[in-house]
Amino acid sequence: MLRVDVQIFIIIILGTSDCQIIPRIEECGLACSQGIHCKSKPASESDIFNSFCRVAPTTSSATALKSMKLSTVMKCVKGSQCFLHLNVKGTLSLNENIRGLEICYLSLDTQQTSCMNVRFSRKKTQQPLGRKVQVQFNCFEVKAAQHIYVTMKTIPNYCEVKLSQEYYVEDCRNNDVGKHIPSCSAGKLDYSVDREKKVISVNISHFPGDQDYYVRLCHKWFICEDAGALARIKGKESLKSISLQYSKLLPCLCIEGWEAVPDARRIQLCPFKNDTKAIWDNIMYNSATQTLAWEPACPVEVIVSLCGLMKSNYQCVDLQNSSYTVPENHIRYSRVDSHPGLCMKFTTKQGSWIRCPFAHGKFPVWKMRISGTEEQIQVSFTSQTKAQLSVLVCNQMELSSCESFGTHYSVSLGGSDSTSINIPGEICSSKVCIQAWRTDVDYSVPLQICDIQCALSSRSRDEDENSLKFFIEGHMKAEVQHIS
Repeated sequence: MLRVDVQIFIIIILGTSDCQIIPRIEECGLACSQGIHCKSKPASESDIFNSFCRVAPTTSSATALKSMKLSTVMKCVKGSQCFLHLNVKGTLSLNENIRGLEICYLSLDTQQTSCMNVRFSRKKTQQPLGRKVQVQFNCFEVKAAQHIYVTMKTIPNYCEVKLSQEYYVEDCRNNDVGKHIPSCSAGKLDYSVDREKKVISVNISHFPGDQDYYVRLCHKWFICEDAGALARIKGKESLKSISLQYSKLLPCLCIEGWEAVPDARRIQLCPFKNDTKAIWDNIMYNSATQTLAWEPACPVEVIVSLCGLMKSNYQCVDLQNSSYTVPENHIRYSRVDSHPGLCMKFTTKQGSWIRCPFAHGKFPVWKMRISGTEEQIQVSFTSQTKAQLSVLVCNQMELSSCESFGTHYSVSLGGSDSTSINIPGEICSSKVCIQAWRTDVDYSVPLQICDIQCALSSRSRDEDENSLKFFIEGHMKAEVQHIS
């Protein structure tokens, strides 16, 4: 019950902060307690001596400053153009040594500072010495969400007689600030997409004044990084629209707009979060180093693995020890066989996608071919590059698994010449397979020929074309099929 009460209390506090109405002022200025005559002027270089402190002559001077409170007020011109001001209220004990106050504020965002001196007139002051007096100054103009540091010192500047406080100005989430402060009015963006021309048309509305307006495309990582040229729309133009060219529709592609004023609030639309197709295409292969890599074009939570496409059901079976969760930069596999059936699988919470970078035969590949009689089966291998193969006679199980008969062969390929091995013909059966894979790489897809029917004649039976065909067909189907 206590936890629920605390949660309700927090919600009330946060809700109150967002809905808090900022007090209005007609004019900014200085006010002191009744009977105290005071005036203000900006601190100048002639006041540099007040930056050096001196020892307070009396105990009353050392404890003169009592309190300082900070708040935000709003000044509106003609009920529309509004500005935020910092309201500083200080309480001090007046004595014969104190001639005034110095109030300074430092913007911790920009390191800009501004100081104001408040002087008391002894001749016109009717307040008895030693009494507490209040000083209020609200002419420091500030910005929404500004982080500032305020100090209050006596004049003269007595050592260790100082009050200081950090303060955060209300941001645009405050309803009153968001409604009346121009920098919080980021406008409204509407868009349409021409996928054929790769153009996004953006219309801008609901922003005040005749200020120019910036629009850009960006890729949202930790920050939104440029994804094209920055477009500027003139505020005086009646039709506020622009066309932006893009290269790919990605989940992190956003439209960002803001007024052409310093520190303007920005509005973002990221409408392509479901356009994940292009994000899986950034696959690169270096044939010299046999390195296969993928770099995400957007931040994405995905598990990447290598897999081999199956002839029978177009499933892509994961290769052992090839599964990785994407880090911030890229995934890289070394010593990869560039076989058409070797693919990359991308798995997210929404499903899985498969890309087969070698399916179109642009890279060196090895092939297996069989021909048989009742007496023996001849298995021939060719390769465009050097390769070491392991060959296994096995009994076909589920998916890609194959139970060995205990017969293994090693084959070395050195170029375009064909290499053959002979296997006894009694293995001919619809459930018996000949399986081969590369052993001189770290990642290889087993090539498997099953349903071996030995003929009485010596006619050869070329299986390698059929074997490659199912990989390519499977690849083409996987390209368009979303696997849930």
